[in-house]
Amino acid sequence: MIVVTTENIPGYRVVEVKGTTFGLIVRARGIGGDIMAGFRSLVGGEIKEYTVLLEDARKQALDRMIKNATAMGANAVVMCRYDSGNMGEVVAYGTAVVVEKV
Repeated sequence: MIVVTTENIPGYRVVEVKGTTFGLIVRARGIGGDIMAGFRSLVGGEIKEYTVLLEDARKQALDRMIKNATAMGANAVVMCRYDSGNMGEVVAYGTAVVVEKV
């Protein structure tokens, strides 16, 4: 599966647009991570527990988006974007397409 943030894929042309595809995940922080993050926030700097949590959530959202696009019959996703909210949700979304080499 080709996934790009651009509208076009060099060397390929879009032959069919399948539609919007997305992958959503909502992650909750554990009490242990919250306690450690609380201590780190007192002294400043990166809160590594939250960074790892967000990186993991982005990967899972991307995997779910790809799975959704595959189920739609696509072989690529263009205009891929990420969004996140205050409640620990991360969504990856884009346009599922069928492309062929030029």
